[in-house]
Amino acid sequence: MNYGKIHDVQFYSESLQEEMELLIHLPYNYSPLYKYSVLFASDGKDYFQYGRIGKVIDEYLDKDEIENVIVVGIPYKSVSERRRMYHPDGDRQKGYIRFLVHELMPYIDEHYPTYQIGGGRGLIGDSLAATVSLQTALQYPNCFGKVILHSPYVDEKVLEAVKSAKNPSGLSVYHVIGTEETQVVTTVDGKQDFLTPNRELNKIFENKGFPYFYEEFKGEHTWKYWQPDVRRAVQMVYGQ
Repeated sequence: MNYGKIHDVQFYSESLQEEMELLIHLPYNYSPLYKYSVLFASDGKDYFQYGRIGKVIDEYLDKDEIENVIVVGIPYKSVSERRRMYHPDGDRQKGYIRFLVHELMPYIDEHYPTYQIGGGRGLIGDSLAATVSLQTALQYPNCFGKVILHSPYVDEKVLEAVKSAKNPSGLSVYHVIGTEETQVVTTVDGKQDFLTPNRELNKIFENKGFPYFYEEFKGEHTWKYWQPDVRRAVQMVYGQ
């Protein structure tokens, strides 16, 4: 079994006025002669470390079971910065979304052989990283055609954004939540029920007619449950 390489890249963001670390996984079959879909992962380090997403992609590619995918992980610097950049009320969320769309996306398109269309780009995240991924996809429907949500944090702003989506058929959504996610401990907001608002989100997605997969797993708000799901998510979203 051959494995690809993760390149650690330092990238200065004008929108955020700071150096951002990027973890770019080029699969083992990487060649400038092929074209690649790109999956942007907020909580990027966690998706590589706990979700083992690079390994999963290489294993599927080895068996020719998925299309070619490059994963671009964006790690967060601290728990407090993560909330500022990912939370709907975070004071840096707009800047982070601008960075994703106006800086990171063009940079990846310039340096790698990508499809450069919405259908060739996806966003993935867990918890607040799923929230910002969803909000980015909804705000920039021509840029991103796929979003994978592991137990997103959902509030009124998020529900409203999905309700007012203009072109639901253009965004395919993969969405899972745990049946035990009713007392999730958060850094700032105390214990929160994630399950109820996710069920509400599920209804809106279905009513709006998004291409959509939803499932509730038996488990809590941790990587213990998201980790095995990464494998299925990649296969369902990128399988051929």
